[in-house]
Amino acid sequence: MNSLFDPLRERAASLKPARTAVVYPLSQASLGAAYEAADAGYIEPVLVGPQAAMNALMHRHGLKADRFEIVDTRDDPREAAHRAALLARDRAVQALMKGSLHTDDYMSAIVARDAGLRTQRRVSHVFVLAFAAYPKLVALTDAAVNIAPGLADKADIARNAIDLCRALGVATPKVAVLAATEDVNPAMPATIEAAALAKMADRGQIAHGIVDGPLAFDIAISAQAARSKGLVSRVAGDPDVLLVPDIEAGNALYKQAAYLAGAELGGLVLGAAVPVLLTSRADSVAARINSCILANLYAHWLGTGHA
Repeated sequence: MNSLFDPLRERAASLKPARTAVVYPLSQASLGAAYEAADAGYIEPVLVGPQAAMNALMHRHGLKADRFEIVDTRDDPREAAHRAALLARDRAVQALMKGSLHTDDYMSAIVARDAGLRTQRRVSHVFVLAFAAYPKLVALTDAAVNIAPGLADKADIARNAIDLCRALGVATPKVAVLAATEDVNPAMPATIEAAALAKMADRGQIAHGIVDGPLAFDIAISAQAARSKGLVSRVAGDPDVLLVPDIEAGNALYKQAAYLAGAELGGLVLGAAVPVLLTSRADSVAARINSCILANLYAHWLGTGHA
């Protein structure tokens, strides 16, 4: 069965593997995904963590222990995350991949000031989803990092998502800023911020994309729904990005997509100096590998300026 991810798989496999620090991979899922993504040519793993524990896990699951470079640390996930962040700072790796450590320990090391990975952008998460009922990949942001972003935060969230779409080959990404209604309502702050984001894009403050909002979900996804309400929009019915009001809306939408709609997905944290893979313990190996594909393509785009 063909997948909307297939063209990305082919492009990533044609590029040089992204050298990726895999942080504290002490579970079969995280270690196995790194090996599979390496087999496919998407990443070149550098395993960061306690070498003895990683070797024991490899032996238990029949994985070749001396295949990849290992950066040995104490059995401390925070130390492993810090060492990986320094590798990225020193450009020894092009991406970071979460293993079996807590998200707070992982992200704290990446955004720490002494890690040197912060940029002028706020970091944000982007899921890339393939729905059976939608003809192209769509990015969903932010469903994992920013809890209740304000207007300035949402502007960076939009910029990060636009950059990822450009890295995936979309020349001018279309961003639908979601709310409960397409009408600007002073009693609903999400609608006011959505309208402000659209105007910021009109005036070049958010570049390289087309932004419209507020848009209710049905109007954002369905051109027919937009026509039925008489809404004229360059984004409605054809978005590349769905920007949600807050993490609660985004997380619910992502999990509905994954568990009810069976969407294929991958995701990245953007806004740092390198792409950051933030996987959940519940993520499938396929989702982890899709995230490696995204990291490969985004790292290539960062390094070359073109998809």
